[in-house]
Amino acid sequence: MIKKNLPKLIVTSLVTLIPIIIGIILWDKLPDQVPMHWGANGEVDGYGNKATAVFVMPLVLVAAHWICAVATSLDPKKQNINDKIFTLVLWIIPVISLLCNSMVYATALGHKVSVEIIMPLFMGALFVVIGNYLPKCKQSYTIGIKIPWTLNDEENWNKTHRLAGFLWVIGGIVIMATAFLGLFWLFFVVLIPMVIVPFVYSYVLYKKSKTE
Repeated sequence: MIKKNLPKLIVTSLVTLIPIIIGIILWDKLPDQVPMHWGANGEVDGYGNKATAVFVMPLVLVAAHWICAVATSLDPKKQNINDKIFTLVLWIIPVISLLCNSMVYATALGHKVSVEIIMPLFMGALFVVIGNYLPKCKQSYTIGIKIPWTLNDEENWNKTHRLAGFLWVIGGIVIMATAFLGLFWLFFVVLIPMVIVPFVYSYVLYKKSKTE
């Protein structure tokens, strides 16, 4: 799978590293301490040195990018992972790298960045996209809801992922709405059932299959 998708992996890796080039260009303009973390209210509450932001963050992300790609290519059920889903996986970290470093650089240069709006919009959109793909996922050990009941029963896997896909799309839309409502805490209220309900549903299906 790595060999087949090597061009995509190289391109997405280079995109992940673009913030390094931008950081070098902006180096003299960036302060020694740059914002690295924001609170729920959108205010900066953590700083780090600019070398960490410019070099370490993108390099850590590109390492994680390759780990995800290699782990997926080593999946015993990799034949069930189609190209579209693998391509989606390959583009998640590059987008995160561009988004996060852009916010760091912009804030460090004195621009107002509404993190409390940007992040819910991004996370919600990501959940909507993933939710659309979840029902199309086939059994694998790296992509999808990987719990014993889904991995041991294809019907359980399919039903669980259809429900999860629906919940993630709806949840993603609600999370995007929180960006404009100023209700950041609602993000977690929505996220919890998005994660827990599919697990419970899968277990219920498992118990039901044992009684039939």
